[in-house]
Amino acid sequence: MVTYIDADQAVQKNTGQIRLYGAEAFEGMRKACQLTARCLDELAALTKPGVTTNEIDRFVFEFGMDHGALPATLNYRGYTKSTCTSINHVVCHGIPNEKPLREGDVVNIDVTYVLDGWHGDSSRMYPVGEIKRSAERLLEITHECLMLGIAAVKPGARTGAIGEAIQTFAEGERCSVVRDFCGHGVGRLFHDAPNILHYGRANEGPEIREGMIFTIEPMINLGRPHVKVLSDGWTAVTRDRSLSAQYEHTVGVTADGCEIFTLSPGGLDKPGLPK
Repeated sequence: MVTYIDADQAVQKNTGQIRLYGAEAFEGMRKACQLTARCLDELAALTKPGVTTNEIDRFVFEFGMDHGALPATLNYRGYTKSTCTSINHVVCHGIPNEKPLREGDVVNIDVTYVLDGWHGDSSRMYPVGEIKRSAERLLEITHECLMLGIAAVKPGARTGAIGEAIQTFAEGERCSVVRDFCGHGVGRLFHDAPNILHYGRANEGPEIREGMIFTIEPMINLGRPHVKVLSDGWTAVTRDRSLSAQYEHTVGVTADGCEIFTLSPGGLDKPGLPK
């Protein structure tokens, strides 16, 4: 049975209860999420052939430090980096390293900053130089999946409506939705209830209520949806080595829909934009 709780009265751990936040929390999340969005904007110019993902990771760490924020992934459950960089057939949780990006790659960069105790979580796809039309198309489809999922968020709907909107569009474009990972509640905790599935039916899942805060972060593959996690315990890849893409926003549920906290200040969070 799903239960909801006033976030101010909840203990600081994931109990499975869904927190409902007030105006003060929404303001805290705006600030944390906008810092994350500004970092992602800055990364557009840095992400180019020859740059290593470790260089990107260092930038994310230093940008956070310069603005009084800590990267949430750093030392999270043993993870040693400040960001995740997932290239081509890597679905998510790619670990930055010294291998340079190459012309034609596509990379997802996932950043979460903790600012004044609030977690701002977002990710975007970045083309590395000129990319193939098939990759461009996947980025466009994945971003549209995200925005359709967000459009389904409103009080009284169920979280399954988000998944149904994403799945219907992705499969209509002959792509597949990864089932192994999902969006999640976020706020003072990095990962909280509820889980936000990116597939399903509109009448399934918890009821969406005003004050909920969560991420929507569909992972869409050109091939089949199946993934495997590599021996490092983090890196998830497509089993058929097909291209994968992901976009992520953090949203807060309002009286008549939702507010996207992680929108790009420079309008750079959509595919197909010049660097």
